[in-house]
Formats: sequence, structure tokens, C-alpha cells
Amino acid sequence: MEAFSDGVIAILITIMVLELRAPEGSGLSALTPLGQVFLTYVLSFVILGIYWNNHHHLLQAARAVSGGVLWANLHLLFWLSLFPFGAAWMGGTNFARLPTAAYGVILLAAAIAYYLLQKAIIAVDGPHSALSAALGRDLKGKISPVLYAIAIPGAFVNRWIAVALYVAVAVLWFVPDRRLETRARRG
Repeated sequence: MEAFSDGVIAILITIMVLELRAPEGSGLSALTPLGQVFLTYVLSFVILGIYWNNHHHLLQAARAVSGGVLWANLHLLFWLSLFPFGAAWMGGTNFARLPTAAYGVILLAAAIAYYLLQKAIIAVDGPHSALSAALGRDLKGKISPVLYAIAIPGAFVNRWIAVALYVAVAVLWFVPDRRLETRARRG
């Protein structure tokens, strides 16, 4: 499951970079129209990297995998697979309101899917498992979907509200979640 997921995420990052087109001209001014596309790529790359990192630690903490865990993982990968589409639409439209909100829907759905994957693993490993103890109250995991849920309608008020919230969640998670890594080291 881990190798398959790693492969899917690697392909998604590759698809996103292939969407970046070389500018028409040779001067720095030729890069200006690509600014939003590049910024969206960087944001999406970072978010996918965060998911990859935390997913790796999550699976390392899991003791067993069930059919439910496999389906929950596939559910997460489905939403992550929409990142290239969401990034291309949002960046390609200069952060227009609807594409920016749609990107938020993808982010929110991925966050929910990750939460469901955690719960599926805990259901197999037990409520007193290392994973359950490591996650604890999971404040970052609870704050992130709330910020995404605020960003989605916020995109219709001002697109920069939504973009700022997407960046804020990425910054919140940029330092890897050490709870699982620390717990795994302790045994």
C-alpha cells in the first residue's frame, strides 16, 4: 500500500510539472504571465509533499491493514489525484473565484479523506494503539479542514482570503508532524 501510494503521489507531482509551459519569449518579462501558474504549482507541490511525508509516517505507525484501510487510502489518493486539475484551473485563471473555491473543495476533501484513513487504521489497530496515542487530540488535523471550509466561501468574497488560508494550512503542516515519528522510535 505504501509503495503504491508513493508511486501515485510521484506521478501527480510529475503531471503538475508537465503542466508548466515554457514562456514564449526569452526575457524576464516573458515569465510574468506564468507567475500565478508557478505559484499554484509550488503551493500544490508543497501540499502533496506534506501529504506524502505524513502518509509515510502514518503507515509506519500502522500495525495492520484491512480492506477498509485500503479503501480509505484509495479515497485519499482520489482526492490527491485532483490536485493537478485544481492547480491548473486556479493558476491558469489568475485565481478566479470559482476555480479558487474548487481548489479549496479538493483540499477539504483530501483533509477529510486523510482523517478517515487515520480512523480506519485506528479501527484495525485498536483505540489504545500507538497511532491513536500519537495523534492525541490532533489539533492541526482539526484546524486544517475548518480553515479550508472558511476559505471556500471566502474565495467568493476575495480570492486572496482563500489563497492566504491555503498557504496558512501549508505553513501549519510544513514542519512534519513529529507525533508519529517520535512514537514509532519509542516503539
